[in-house]
Amino acid sequence: MGETADAIIVGAGIVGAACAEALARDGLRVVVVESSAVGAGATAAGMGHIVVVDDSEAQFALTRYSHDLWAQAAPSLPPDVEFDACGTLWVADGEEEMAAVRRKHAFYAARGVPAEILEAATLAEAEPNLRPGLAGALLIPGDSVIYAPRATAWLLEQARRRGAALRLGAAVTAIGRDGVVLAGSGRIHAAVTICATGAWATALVPGLAMRPRKGHLAITDRYHGFLRRQLVELGYLKSAHGDAAESVAFNAQPRKTGQILIGSSRQYGVTDPGVDTPILRRMLGRAIEYMPALARLSVIRVWTGFRAATDDKLPLVGPCPGLDRVYLATGHEGLGITTSLGTARLLADMIAGRRPEIDPTPYLPSRIPSPVNDHA
Repeated sequence: MGETADAIIVGAGIVGAACAEALARDGLRVVVVESSAVGAGATAAGMGHIVVVDDSEAQFALTRYSHDLWAQAAPSLPPDVEFDACGTLWVADGEEEMAAVRRKHAFYAARGVPAEILEAATLAEAEPNLRPGLAGALLIPGDSVIYAPRATAWLLEQARRRGAALRLGAAVTAIGRDGVVLAGSGRIHAAVTICATGAWATALVPGLAMRPRKGHLAITDRYHGFLRRQLVELGYLKSAHGDAAESVAFNAQPRKTGQILIGSSRQYGVTDPGVDTPILRRMLGRAIEYMPALARLSVIRVWTGFRAATDDKLPLVGPCPGLDRVYLATGHEGLGITTSLGTARLLADMIAGRRPEIDPTPYLPSRIPSPVNDHA
């Protein structure tokens, strides 16, 4: 007959782990199934930022909701999660970008998010290793940084303390209204199944309107005090949410270890997980344009990952069209770490029949035509 549960979560990245914690908190018997290791996919390839973004009203709503949930969780996080409320500086190169800074400031101010405009001299004092001549920046002091793999492990541990089970090394070959089929013909039966497999959700849900987007990261040796806040160029959102086959943008993040995490790059239409040296050089070159002193630091590791991207830049959160009792939690692109807690709460509320704290409509998978057949 096979194992039974109230809910199966396929995927033990940070989104799947957050879903497990939220559903277990509701008293459901949860089984998390993962073919590899905890947090081994896009979670391990994310920068770990917890940010409120203004790319759209829907993106703002979900990132702010999730941002607040992370702030509530912060006192309970163990030290190895490395929660750091360092804030974010959106850096402006020239007066045109300073005009964008002022627009962003007005957007955040109108919605009650603390933000501060830094002029050139103040920015230079705040981050001395930035190159001279930058026009200024927008400071979002409430943003933070975490070490996502450990945050994922912590969320799963909270779920397991409430009775959730974790099945590592178990590959799911099909999902459907009655649960999942495992490689080797095993089955787990459940009332609901959540697909949280990131960019690889299309293997289980054929026809899903989503595609993988490759990214590179680099991390330095330890240089305590070199960088104080997360730095992002104003063009980052254009790069992150644009449709170009390849793009790079400056994004540097301080870690509590003293290391500097450097991003970001994005590539469509690439399936090879290997490091692409030309685009890595472009990414690092872009970072050095903003922080010339980075050229003197030692990079000790470079790696890649694949983000799950949708055409409208919003995640797929909610019931899967054509698959009764199957829910999706994917398509977050570069905001999966930020929005993991909000995604989990939305799904838990939907499954429990509660009214969510924010409107889930913009994220429902039904907004995008995706013909799916129940095959499990």
